[in-house]
Amino acid sequence: MTFEPGTPPAEAATDDHVLATWLATVAGERLLEVRGEGLEGKELKDAGDVAAHDLLMALIAEHRPDDAVLSEEGKDDKARLAADRVWIVDPLDGTREFSEPPRDDWAVHVALWQGGELVAGAVAQPALGETFNTGQPPAVPPSTSSRPRIAVSRSRPPAFVNALAEELDAELVPMGSAGVKVLSVARDITDAYVHAGGQYEWDSAAPVAVAAAAGLFTSRVDGTPLRYNQDDVYLPDLIVCRPELAERIVEFVKRHGTD
Repeated sequence: MTFEPGTPPAEAATDDHVLATWLATVAGERLLEVRGEGLEGKELKDAGDVAAHDLLMALIAEHRPDDAVLSEEGKDDKARLAADRVWIVDPLDGTREFSEPPRDDWAVHVALWQGGELVAGAVAQPALGETFNTGQPPAVPPSTSSRPRIAVSRSRPPAFVNALAEELDAELVPMGSAGVKVLSVARDITDAYVHAGGQYEWDSAAPVAVAAAAGLFTSRVDGTPLRYNQDDVYLPDLIVCRPELAERIVEFVKRHGTD
């Protein structure tokens, strides 16, 4: 579905799921335009970050003017800590992959936090032409693999995941964007994403919202809940997996740690 940046669906006026989906989708379409402008390397990365951030900030200000925003590319206004509603966005997750056409493992993250919880979210994978969202969560199919598959960073896979893979007799599947890795579990490309190498709230808020809505298990690596709109936005680790793997992964981390 193609949206025009200035004309959200009528339902977006009252439905945050629809608005999140529209925001992520149109920002992704803008990024595809930037990707086609002939830029390369750092110039392309920087242009993508700025274009998607500026578009999202303008659209949220227009359509939810009373809400606060936490964006990777913006200044952290601590007024959000007293706000009832906070949009947590990553305008371009997987900047490296975005700058390497035709790679498709990059994403746009848009999530809404309200009352202590993530209440809506969308992850656009523009190069696939898809936006996964909490309004119509993806239906997670049964695993088609005889062995568990764990999504890991293609550039910075945490060392402990190799030991975890050996424990579970799992294979490692490298890919880019954190959002893409989380959604790979919902899409039956992998069965788990386990990360402890350092992230921030915007890296996981939208993907976690979508994954939870789809019925997947989400937590910190020690099994405690993921918390958002915190004073310190550093949120270094997470697990997203099929529910049947959760206990084994959490217990492994409790026994062996992540060093």
